[in-house]
Amino acid sequence: MTTNTTTPYRSETRSVRDGFAQLLRAEWTKFRTVRGWVIGVVVAALVTVLVGILAAAGSNFSCSGPNGQTCSSHSPALGPGGEAVNDSFFLVHQPLAGDGSITVRVTSLTGRYLDAPGQPAGNPDVPAGSGLQPWSKAGIILKESTTQGSAYAALMVTGANGVRMQHNYTGDTAGLPGGVSPASPRWLRLTRSGDTIAGYESVDGTNWSVVSTVNLAGLPSTVEAGLFATSPGYTVTTESFGSAVGSGGGTLATALFDHADLQGTKPRGTWTGDDIGGQGGGTGPAGGTGPVTGFQQSGDSFTVSGTGDIAPVVAGRGSLSKTIESGLVGAFAGLIAIIVVATTFLTSEYRRGLIRTTLAASPRRGRVLVAKAFVIGSVAFITGLVAAAIAVPIVEKLERDKGLYVFPVSALTELRVVAGTGALLAVAAILALAVSTVLRRGAGAVTVVVVATVLPYVFAVASVLPSGASQWLLRLTPAAGFAILQSMPEYPQVAAAYTPADGYFPLGPWGGFAVLCAYAALALVLATFVLRRRDV
Repeated sequence: MTTNTTTPYRSETRSVRDGFAQLLRAEWTKFRTVRGWVIGVVVAALVTVLVGILAAAGSNFSCSGPNGQTCSSHSPALGPGGEAVNDSFFLVHQPLAGDGSITVRVTSLTGRYLDAPGQPAGNPDVPAGSGLQPWSKAGIILKESTTQGSAYAALMVTGANGVRMQHNYTGDTAGLPGGVSPASPRWLRLTRSGDTIAGYESVDGTNWSVVSTVNLAGLPSTVEAGLFATSPGYTVTTESFGSAVGSGGGTLATALFDHADLQGTKPRGTWTGDDIGGQGGGTGPAGGTGPVTGFQQSGDSFTVSGTGDIAPVVAGRGSLSKTIESGLVGAFAGLIAIIVVATTFLTSEYRRGLIRTTLAASPRRGRVLVAKAFVIGSVAFITGLVAAAIAVPIVEKLERDKGLYVFPVSALTELRVVAGTGALLAVAAILALAVSTVLRRGAGAVTVVVVATVLPYVFAVASVLPSGASQWLLRLTPAAGFAILQSMPEYPQVAAAYTPADGYFPLGPWGGFAVLCAYAALALVLATFVLRRRDV
Protein backbone atom coordinates (compact mmCIF):
# COMPACT_ATOMS: atom_id res chain seq x y z
CA MET A 1 0.00 0.00 0.00
CA THR A 2 1.37 3.33 -1.05
CA THR A 3 0.89 6.47 1.11
CA ASN A 4 0.89 9.87 -0.65
CA THR A 5 2.64 12.67 1.31
CA THR A 6 1.62 16.27 0.54
CA THR A 7 4.37 18.88 0.98
CA PRO A 8 3.06 22.31 2.20
CA TYR A 9 3.69 25.24 -0.13
CA ARG A 10 6.54 27.55 0.94
CA SER A 11 6.83 30.94 -0.66
CA GLU A 12 10.23 31.85 -1.94
CA THR A 13 9.66 35.47 -0.72
CA ARG A 14 10.78 36.12 2.84
CA SER A 15 8.27 37.81 5.12
CA VAL A 16 9.19 41.34 6.02
CA ARG A 17 9.04 42.25 9.69
CA ASP A 18 7.17 45.41 10.56
CA GLY A 19 9.99 46.50 12.85
CA PHE A 20 10.78 49.97 14.17
CA ALA A 21 14.09 50.07 12.29
CA GLN A 22 12.24 49.46 9.04
CA LEU A 23 9.78 52.21 9.92
CA LEU A 24 12.60 54.66 10.57
CA ARG A 25 14.25 53.77 7.28
CA ALA A 26 10.99 54.24 5.42
CA GLU A 27 10.25 57.62 7.01
CA TRP A 28 13.81 58.82 6.41
CA THR A 29 13.53 57.77 2.78
CA LYS A 30 10.31 59.75 2.45
CA PHE A 31 11.92 62.84 3.94
CA ARG A 32 15.11 62.89 1.91
CA THR A 33 13.31 62.22 -1.38
CA VAL A 34 10.92 65.16 -1.06
CA ARG A 35 12.79 68.19 -2.32
CA GLY A 36 10.56 70.70 -0.54
CA TRP A 37 11.32 69.29 2.89
CA VAL A 38 15.06 69.23 2.28
CA ILE A 39 14.94 72.82 1.02
CA GLY A 40 12.91 73.75 4.10
CA VAL A 41 15.54 72.59 6.59
CA VAL A 42 18.30 74.26 4.56
CA VAL A 43 16.31 77.51 4.68
CA ALA A 44 15.87 77.07 8.44
CA ALA A 45 19.64 76.83 8.91
CA LEU A 46 20.36 79.74 6.57
CA VAL A 47 17.90 82.17 8.15
CA THR A 48 19.14 81.27 11.63
CA VAL A 49 22.68 82.17 10.60
CA LEU A 50 21.97 85.10 8.29
CA VAL A 51 19.54 86.95 10.57
CA GLY A 52 22.11 86.82 13.36
CA ILE A 53 24.91 88.05 11.10
CA LEU A 54 22.82 90.83 9.57
CA ALA A 55 21.68 92.01 13.00
CA ALA A 56 25.27 92.17 14.23
CA ALA A 57 26.56 93.81 11.06
CA GLY A 58 23.80 96.39 10.98
CA SER A 59 23.91 97.40 14.64
CA ASN A 60 25.67 100.62 15.60
CA PHE A 61 26.33 102.32 18.88
CA SER A 62 27.63 105.69 19.92
CA CYS A 63 29.05 106.74 23.22
CA SER A 64 30.18 110.13 24.48
CA GLY A 65 31.86 111.08 27.68
CA PRO A 66 32.03 114.35 29.59
CA ASN A 67 32.41 117.55 27.55
CA GLY A 68 31.72 115.69 24.30
CA GLN A 69 34.70 113.36 24.61
CA THR A 70 34.40 109.96 22.98
CA CYS A 71 34.44 106.80 25.01
CA SER A 72 34.92 103.14 24.24
CA SER A 73 33.38 100.03 25.66
CA HIS A 74 34.69 98.99 29.03
CA SER A 75 35.94 95.46 29.43
CA PRO A 76 35.09 94.33 32.96
CA ALA A 77 37.60 92.57 35.13
CA LEU A 78 37.42 88.78 35.27
CA GLY A 79 36.83 87.04 38.56
CA PRO A 80 38.52 83.84 39.77
CA GLY A 81 35.92 81.77 37.89
CA GLY A 82 36.41 83.66 34.62
CA GLU A 83 33.14 85.59 34.96
CA ALA A 84 32.90 89.31 34.19
CA VAL A 85 32.80 91.27 37.46
CA ASN A 86 32.46 94.72 38.93
CA ASP A 87 35.21 95.34 41.46
CA SER A 88 34.97 99.01 42.42
CA PHE A 89 34.93 100.20 46.03
CA PHE A 90 36.85 102.28 48.53
CA LEU A 91 39.21 100.21 50.66
CA VAL A 92 41.00 101.16 53.88
CA HIS A 93 43.55 98.40 54.32
CA GLN A 94 46.88 97.03 55.39
CA PRO A 95 48.68 93.75 54.68
CA LEU A 96 47.99 90.69 56.82
CA ALA A 97 50.64 87.95 56.69
CA GLY A 98 49.52 84.42 57.49
CA ASP A 99 46.56 83.62 59.69
CA GLY A 100 44.71 86.31 61.58
CA SER A 101 41.42 88.14 61.95
CA ILE A 102 39.78 91.52 61.49
CA THR A 103 36.91 92.78 63.65
CA VAL A 104 34.82 95.94 63.45
CA ARG A 105 31.53 97.43 64.61
CA VAL A 106 29.31 99.14 62.02
CA THR A 107 27.03 101.84 63.47
CA SER A 108 25.72 103.59 60.35
CA LEU A 109 25.25 103.16 56.61
CA THR A 110 23.83 106.05 54.59
CA GLY A 111 23.74 106.94 50.90
CA ARG A 112 23.19 109.76 48.45
CA TYR A 113 22.88 110.29 44.72
CA LEU A 114 25.88 111.65 42.89
CA ASP A 115 23.98 113.34 40.05
CA ALA A 116 20.75 114.68 41.57
CA PRO A 117 19.19 115.02 45.03
CA GLY A 118 16.07 113.19 46.09
CA GLN A 119 14.55 109.90 45.06
CA PRO A 120 14.34 109.06 41.33
CA ALA A 121 10.73 108.87 40.24
CA GLY A 122 9.40 105.38 39.71
CA ASN A 123 12.13 103.49 41.59
CA PRO A 124 10.30 101.60 44.37
CA ASP A 125 13.46 99.80 45.54
CA VAL A 126 15.07 102.99 46.83
CA PRO A 127 14.04 104.21 50.30
CA ALA A 128 12.18 107.53 50.04
CA GLY A 129 14.41 110.57 50.40
CA SER A 130 17.58 108.52 50.44
CA GLY A 131 20.24 107.51 47.97
CA LEU A 132 20.93 104.31 49.87
CA GLN A 133 20.45 101.38 47.50
CA PRO A 134 19.22 97.94 48.60
CA TRP A 135 22.66 96.52 47.75
CA SER A 136 24.82 99.36 49.07
CA LYS A 137 27.56 97.60 51.05
CA ALA A 138 29.98 98.33 53.86
CA GLY A 139 32.03 95.95 55.96
CA ILE A 140 35.30 94.07 56.22
CA ILE A 141 37.20 92.18 53.56
CA LEU A 142 40.17 89.84 53.09
CA LYS A 143 41.34 90.18 49.49
CA GLU A 144 44.14 88.53 47.55
CA SER A 145 45.37 91.93 46.33
CA THR A 146 44.09 95.33 45.28
CA THR A 147 43.97 94.10 41.66
CA GLN A 148 40.44 94.13 40.27
CA GLY A 149 39.01 90.64 39.95
CA SER A 150 41.26 89.06 42.59
CA ALA A 151 39.84 86.55 45.07
CA TYR A 152 38.21 87.80 48.26
CA ALA A 153 35.84 87.08 51.12
CA ALA A 154 33.81 89.90 52.66
CA LEU A 155 31.34 90.30 55.51
CA MET A 156 29.09 93.33 55.21
CA VAL A 157 25.95 95.20 56.10
CA THR A 158 23.72 96.24 53.21
CA GLY A 159 21.14 98.89 52.48
CA ALA A 160 18.10 96.61 52.60
CA ASN A 161 19.33 93.00 52.66
CA GLY A 162 20.78 92.64 56.13
CA VAL A 163 24.19 91.16 56.86
CA ARG A 164 25.74 89.16 54.02
CA MET A 165 28.90 87.14 53.55
CA GLN A 166 30.04 87.16 49.95
CA HIS A 167 33.08 85.70 48.25
CA ASN A 168 34.59 85.60 44.78
CA TYR A 169 31.72 87.74 43.39
CA THR A 170 29.16 84.95 42.97
CA GLY A 171 28.99 83.45 46.47
CA ASP A 172 26.41 84.98 48.80
CA THR A 173 25.11 83.89 52.24
CA ALA A 174 22.56 85.79 54.31
CA GLY A 175 23.09 86.69 57.96
CA LEU A 176 20.97 88.77 60.32
CA PRO A 177 18.27 90.87 58.61
CA GLY A 178 17.71 94.56 59.16
CA GLY A 179 19.73 97.75 58.89
CA VAL A 180 22.27 99.34 61.22
CA SER A 181 22.13 102.40 63.45
CA PRO A 182 23.89 103.61 66.62
CA ALA A 183 21.04 101.99 68.58
CA SER A 184 21.27 98.75 66.58
CA PRO A 185 24.89 98.22 65.44
CA ARG A 186 26.39 95.11 63.87
CA TRP A 187 29.69 93.54 64.87
CA LEU A 188 31.52 91.76 62.07
CA ARG A 189 34.57 89.46 62.14
CA LEU A 190 36.55 87.57 59.51
CA THR A 191 39.16 85.00 60.48
CA ARG A 192 41.71 83.36 58.23
CA SER A 193 43.18 79.89 58.72
CA GLY A 194 45.12 78.87 55.62
CA ASP A 195 42.75 79.03 52.67
CA THR A 196 39.68 78.97 54.92
CA ILE A 197 37.85 82.20 55.73
CA ALA A 198 35.10 82.23 58.38
CA GLY A 199 32.65 85.07 58.91
CA TYR A 200 30.99 85.85 62.24
CA GLU A 201 28.37 88.39 63.30
CA SER A 202 27.19 89.72 66.65
CA VAL A 203 24.81 92.34 67.99
CA ASP A 204 26.78 92.97 71.18
CA GLY A 205 30.41 92.04 70.42
CA THR A 206 30.27 89.19 72.94
CA ASN A 207 28.00 86.50 71.54
CA TRP A 208 29.04 85.53 68.01
CA SER A 209 27.39 83.33 65.39
CA VAL A 210 28.83 81.94 62.17
CA VAL A 211 27.45 83.42 58.94
CA SER A 212 29.48 81.26 56.56
CA THR A 213 32.81 79.54 56.01
CA VAL A 214 34.41 79.56 52.55
CA ASN A 215 37.55 78.15 50.99
CA LEU A 216 39.63 80.37 48.71
CA ALA A 217 41.99 77.89 47.08
CA GLY A 218 45.45 79.27 46.30
CA LEU A 219 45.17 82.32 48.54
CA PRO A 220 48.65 83.87 48.95
CA SER A 221 50.32 83.99 52.38
CA THR A 222 49.92 87.78 52.57
CA VAL A 223 46.55 89.35 51.77
CA GLU A 224 45.00 92.79 52.12
CA ALA A 225 42.69 93.16 55.12
CA GLY A 226 40.49 96.16 55.65
CA LEU A 227 37.24 98.09 55.71
CA PHE A 228 35.29 99.02 52.60
CA ALA A 229 32.23 100.84 51.33
CA THR A 230 30.56 100.78 47.91
CA SER A 231 27.19 101.49 46.33
CA PRO A 232 25.87 100.43 42.91
CA GLY A 233 24.22 102.84 40.51
CA TYR A 234 20.47 103.00 40.09
CA THR A 235 18.41 102.54 36.94
CA VAL A 236 14.82 103.53 36.30
CA THR A 237 13.22 101.80 33.29
CA THR A 238 10.15 103.31 31.68
CA GLU A 239 8.27 100.86 29.47
CA SER A 240 5.94 101.78 26.64
CA PHE A 241 4.43 99.85 23.75
CA GLY A 242 7.34 98.29 21.85
CA SER A 243 10.11 100.09 23.70
CA ALA A 244 11.76 100.69 27.05
CA VAL A 245 13.86 103.65 28.12
CA GLY A 246 16.29 103.49 31.02
CA SER A 247 17.83 106.30 33.02
CA GLY A 248 19.93 106.38 36.14
CA GLY A 249 23.16 107.41 37.74
CA GLY A 250 25.69 106.73 40.46
CA THR A 251 25.25 106.57 44.22
CA LEU A 252 27.57 106.88 47.19
CA ALA A 253 27.55 104.89 50.43
CA THR A 254 29.08 106.19 53.65
CA ALA A 255 29.65 103.92 56.64
CA LEU A 256 30.76 104.62 60.20
CA PHE A 257 33.01 101.99 61.78
CA ASP A 258 34.54 101.75 65.23
CA HIS A 259 36.37 99.20 67.36
CA ALA A 260 38.43 98.26 64.29
CA ASP A 261 40.91 95.55 65.29
CA LEU A 262 43.31 93.63 63.03
CA GLN A 263 44.97 90.62 64.69
CA GLY A 264 47.96 88.82 63.17
CA THR A 265 51.25 89.71 61.55
CA LYS A 266 50.99 93.21 60.07
CA PRO A 267 54.05 94.00 57.93
CA ARG A 268 53.14 97.68 57.53
CA GLY A 269 51.05 98.36 60.58
CA THR A 270 49.32 101.47 59.20
CA TRP A 271 46.05 101.98 57.38
CA THR A 272 45.98 103.38 53.86
CA GLY A 273 43.12 104.13 51.50
CA ASP A 274 42.66 103.07 47.86
CA ASP A 275 39.82 103.74 45.45
CA ILE A 276 39.70 100.30 43.79
CA GLY A 277 38.45 100.78 40.25
CA GLY A 278 38.78 104.57 40.45
CA GLN A 279 35.06 105.32 40.08
CA GLY A 280 34.93 107.86 42.90
CA GLY A 281 37.12 110.53 41.38
CA GLY A 282 40.07 110.06 43.70
CA THR A 283 40.91 109.41 47.33
CA GLY A 284 40.89 111.64 50.34
CA PRO A 285 38.69 112.71 53.22
CA ALA A 286 35.09 111.57 52.93
CA GLY A 287 32.53 114.30 52.30
CA GLY A 288 33.31 117.99 52.28
CA THR A 289 34.61 119.64 49.14
CA GLY A 290 37.21 116.99 48.43
CA PRO A 291 36.85 113.91 46.23
CA VAL A 292 33.67 111.89 46.46
CA THR A 293 35.23 108.76 47.91
CA GLY A 294 37.64 108.57 50.77
CA PHE A 295 38.03 107.95 54.48
CA GLN A 296 38.63 109.65 57.81
CA GLN A 297 40.31 107.98 60.78
CA SER A 298 40.21 108.77 64.46
CA GLY A 299 41.94 106.06 66.47
CA ASP A 300 40.03 102.83 65.83
CA SER A 301 37.09 104.66 64.28
CA PHE A 302 36.67 105.24 60.53
CA THR A 303 34.30 106.99 58.17
CA VAL A 304 34.50 105.39 54.71
CA SER A 305 32.69 106.50 51.54
CA GLY A 306 32.68 104.50 48.30
CA THR A 307 30.85 103.97 45.05
CA GLY A 308 30.64 101.05 42.62
CA ASP A 309 30.01 97.40 43.38
CA ILE A 310 31.69 94.10 44.19
CA ALA A 311 29.56 91.68 42.20
CA PRO A 312 29.15 89.88 38.88
CA VAL A 313 28.31 91.98 35.82
CA VAL A 314 24.86 91.29 34.39
CA ALA A 315 23.68 91.86 30.84
CA GLY A 316 21.02 94.39 29.99
CA ARG A 317 19.69 96.92 27.55
CA GLY A 318 21.75 99.99 26.87
CA SER A 319 25.10 98.41 27.71
CA LEU A 320 28.03 97.95 25.36
CA SER A 321 28.15 94.26 26.22
CA LYS A 322 26.75 91.23 24.43
CA THR A 323 26.07 87.61 25.29
CA ILE A 324 26.94 84.64 23.11
CA GLU A 325 23.27 84.05 22.34
CA SER A 326 23.20 87.40 20.54
CA GLY A 327 24.26 85.39 17.50
CA LEU A 328 21.07 83.33 17.76
CA VAL A 329 18.59 86.16 17.30
CA GLY A 330 17.59 84.41 14.07
CA ALA A 331 16.60 81.22 15.88
CA PHE A 332 12.95 82.24 15.90
CA ALA A 333 12.99 82.57 12.08
CA GLY A 334 14.63 79.17 11.69
CA LEU A 335 12.06 77.75 14.08
CA ILE A 336 9.20 78.95 11.89
CA ALA A 337 10.75 77.21 8.87
CA ILE A 338 11.14 73.97 10.83
CA ILE A 339 7.54 74.17 12.04
CA VAL A 340 6.33 74.43 8.43
CA VAL A 341 8.38 71.38 7.40
CA ALA A 342 7.26 69.35 10.43
CA THR A 343 3.56 69.99 9.86
CA THR A 344 3.68 69.07 6.17
CA PHE A 345 5.63 65.91 6.99
CA LEU A 346 2.30 64.31 7.90
CA THR A 347 -0.41 66.51 6.42
CA SER A 348 0.97 66.01 2.91
CA GLU A 349 0.19 62.31 3.25
CA TYR A 350 -3.39 63.11 4.23
CA ARG A 351 -3.70 65.55 1.34
CA ARG A 352 -2.46 63.02 -1.24
CA GLY A 353 -4.15 60.00 0.30
CA LEU A 354 -0.83 58.29 1.01
CA ILE A 355 -1.57 57.90 4.70
CA ARG A 356 -3.66 54.80 3.91
CA THR A 357 -0.65 53.19 2.21
CA THR A 358 1.59 54.08 5.15
CA LEU A 359 -0.79 52.62 7.72
CA ALA A 360 -1.52 49.56 5.59
CA ALA A 361 2.20 48.78 5.48
CA SER A 362 2.58 49.53 9.21
CA PRO A 363 -0.74 48.93 10.98
CA ARG A 364 0.61 49.94 14.40
CA ARG A 365 -0.30 53.59 14.09
CA GLY A 366 1.30 54.80 17.30
CA ARG A 367 4.63 53.40 16.21
CA VAL A 368 4.31 55.12 12.83
CA LEU A 369 3.84 58.48 14.56
CA VAL A 370 6.81 57.86 16.85
CA ALA A 371 8.99 57.01 13.84
CA LYS A 372 7.94 60.22 12.11
CA ALA A 373 8.66 62.19 15.28
CA PHE A 374 12.09 60.59 15.58
CA VAL A 375 13.02 61.44 12.00
CA ILE A 376 11.76 65.02 11.97
CA GLY A 377 13.16 65.65 15.45
CA SER A 378 16.60 64.35 14.47
CA VAL A 379 16.67 66.42 11.29
CA ALA A 380 15.62 69.55 13.19
CA PHE A 381 18.23 68.94 15.89
CA ILE A 382 21.06 68.63 13.40
CA THR A 383 19.81 71.71 11.54
CA GLY A 384 19.78 73.84 14.69
CA LEU A 385 23.09 72.47 15.94
CA VAL A 386 24.93 73.24 12.70
CA ALA A 387 23.34 76.68 12.36
CA ALA A 388 24.21 77.66 15.93
CA ALA A 389 27.76 76.34 15.63
CA ILE A 390 28.24 78.62 12.63
CA ALA A 391 26.34 81.70 13.83
CA VAL A 392 27.72 82.05 17.37
CA PRO A 393 31.45 82.43 16.54
CA ILE A 394 30.82 84.61 13.46
CA VAL A 395 28.55 87.04 15.31
CA GLU A 396 30.88 87.08 18.30
CA LYS A 397 33.77 88.15 16.06
CA LEU A 398 31.66 90.86 14.39
CA GLU A 399 30.67 92.26 17.77
CA ARG A 400 34.23 92.26 19.11
CA ASP A 401 35.44 94.00 15.95
CA LYS A 402 32.93 96.77 16.65
CA GLY A 403 34.35 97.30 20.12
CA LEU A 404 31.58 95.49 21.99
CA TYR A 405 32.38 93.32 24.97
CA VAL A 406 31.15 89.72 24.79
CA PHE A 407 30.57 88.10 28.15
CA PRO A 408 32.82 85.07 28.66
CA VAL A 409 31.12 81.80 29.54
CA SER A 410 32.36 78.34 30.32
CA ALA A 411 32.81 75.75 27.57
CA LEU A 412 29.91 73.75 29.01
CA THR A 413 27.60 76.78 28.90
CA GLU A 414 28.53 77.52 25.30
CA LEU A 415 27.97 73.86 24.41
CA ARG A 416 24.57 73.96 26.11
CA VAL A 417 23.55 77.08 24.15
CA VAL A 418 24.66 75.64 20.81
CA ALA A 419 23.23 72.17 21.40
CA GLY A 420 20.18 73.79 23.01
CA THR A 421 19.39 75.51 19.72
CA GLY A 422 19.18 72.11 18.08
CA ALA A 423 17.12 70.73 20.95
CA LEU A 424 14.74 73.71 20.77
CA LEU A 425 14.11 73.14 17.06
CA ALA A 426 13.79 69.38 17.55
CA VAL A 427 11.15 69.51 20.28
CA ALA A 428 9.24 72.28 18.47
CA ALA A 429 9.22 70.10 15.33
CA ILE A 430 7.77 67.18 17.29
CA LEU A 431 5.14 69.50 18.76
CA ALA A 432 4.24 70.72 15.27
CA LEU A 433 4.02 67.15 13.96
CA ALA A 434 1.69 66.17 16.80
CA VAL A 435 -0.56 69.23 16.31
CA SER A 436 -0.75 68.56 12.56
CA THR A 437 -1.79 64.98 13.30
CA VAL A 438 -4.69 66.21 15.39
CA LEU A 439 -5.78 69.00 13.03
CA ARG A 440 -4.92 67.32 9.68
CA ARG A 441 -4.48 70.80 8.22
CA GLY A 442 -1.01 72.19 7.59
CA ALA A 443 -1.99 75.87 7.68
CA GLY A 444 -3.96 75.45 10.88
CA ALA A 445 -1.18 73.51 12.59
CA VAL A 446 1.46 76.06 11.57
CA THR A 447 -0.72 78.88 12.91
CA VAL A 448 -1.34 77.16 16.24
CA VAL A 449 2.32 76.29 16.88
CA VAL A 450 3.69 79.66 15.76
CA VAL A 451 1.17 81.54 17.89
CA ALA A 452 1.95 79.36 20.92
CA THR A 453 5.72 79.14 20.53
CA VAL A 454 7.15 82.00 18.49
CA LEU A 455 4.75 84.88 19.04
CA PRO A 456 5.11 85.06 22.87
CA TYR A 457 8.90 85.08 22.47
CA VAL A 458 8.81 87.93 19.95
CA PHE A 459 6.40 89.94 22.12
CA ALA A 460 8.62 89.44 25.17
CA VAL A 461 12.02 90.31 23.71
CA ALA A 462 10.66 93.26 21.71
CA SER A 463 9.01 94.81 24.81
CA VAL A 464 5.64 94.79 23.05
CA LEU A 465 4.04 93.77 26.35
CA PRO A 466 4.81 94.90 29.91
CA SER A 467 7.60 92.86 31.47
CA GLY A 468 5.21 91.19 33.94
CA ALA A 469 2.92 89.91 31.19
CA SER A 470 5.91 88.85 29.10
CA GLN A 471 7.32 86.80 31.94
CA TRP A 472 4.03 85.00 32.51
CA LEU A 473 3.82 84.16 28.81
CA LEU A 474 7.32 82.69 28.99
CA ARG A 475 6.32 80.57 31.97
CA LEU A 476 3.05 79.16 30.66
CA THR A 477 3.49 78.77 26.89
CA PRO A 478 5.81 76.58 24.80
CA ALA A 479 7.88 79.75 24.24
CA ALA A 480 9.44 78.96 27.63
CA GLY A 481 11.73 76.64 25.67
CA PHE A 482 13.75 79.63 24.43
CA ALA A 483 15.24 79.79 27.94
CA ILE A 484 17.64 77.03 26.87
CA LEU A 485 19.52 79.74 24.93
CA GLN A 486 20.18 81.91 28.01
CA SER A 487 23.87 81.96 28.94
CA MET A 488 23.92 84.50 31.78
CA PRO A 489 22.60 83.48 35.21
CA GLU A 490 20.51 85.72 37.43
CA TYR A 491 22.23 86.77 40.65
CA PRO A 492 19.95 87.44 43.64
CA GLN A 493 22.62 89.72 45.12
CA VAL A 494 22.71 91.98 42.03
CA ALA A 495 19.83 94.36 41.41
CA ALA A 496 18.86 94.34 37.71
CA ALA A 497 15.77 94.22 35.52
CA TYR A 498 16.22 90.54 34.54
CA THR A 499 13.50 90.82 31.88
CA PRO A 500 13.22 88.89 28.58
CA ALA A 501 14.21 92.07 26.74
CA ASP A 502 17.45 92.02 28.72
CA GLY A 503 18.10 88.39 27.80
CA TYR A 504 16.73 86.76 30.98
CA PHE A 505 13.86 84.30 31.17
CA PRO A 506 11.64 83.75 34.22
CA LEU A 507 12.51 80.03 34.22
CA GLY A 508 16.01 78.61 34.13
CA PRO A 509 17.43 77.08 30.94
CA TRP A 510 16.38 73.54 31.76
CA GLY A 511 13.14 74.54 33.49
CA GLY A 512 11.96 76.49 30.45
CA PHE A 513 13.00 73.70 28.11
CA ALA A 514 11.08 71.22 30.27
CA VAL A 515 7.90 73.25 29.73
CA LEU A 516 8.30 72.95 25.95
CA CYS A 517 9.03 69.23 26.27
CA ALA A 518 5.89 68.77 28.38
CA TYR A 519 3.75 70.44 25.70
CA ALA A 520 5.33 68.26 23.00
CA ALA A 521 4.85 65.07 25.04
CA LEU A 522 1.18 65.84 25.78
CA ALA A 523 0.53 66.75 22.16
CA LEU A 524 2.18 63.52 21.00
CA VAL A 525 0.05 61.43 23.36
CA LEU A 526 -3.10 63.17 22.13
CA ALA A 527 -2.04 62.73 18.50
CA THR A 528 -1.42 59.02 19.03
CA PHE A 529 -4.88 58.62 20.58
CA VAL A 530 -6.55 60.54 17.73
CA LEU A 531 -4.63 58.67 15.03
CA ARG A 532 -5.66 55.31 16.48
CA ARG A 533 -9.32 56.26 16.83
CA ARG A 534 -9.88 58.29 13.69
CA ASP A 535 -10.72 56.79 10.32
CA VAL A 536 -8.10 57.76 7.74
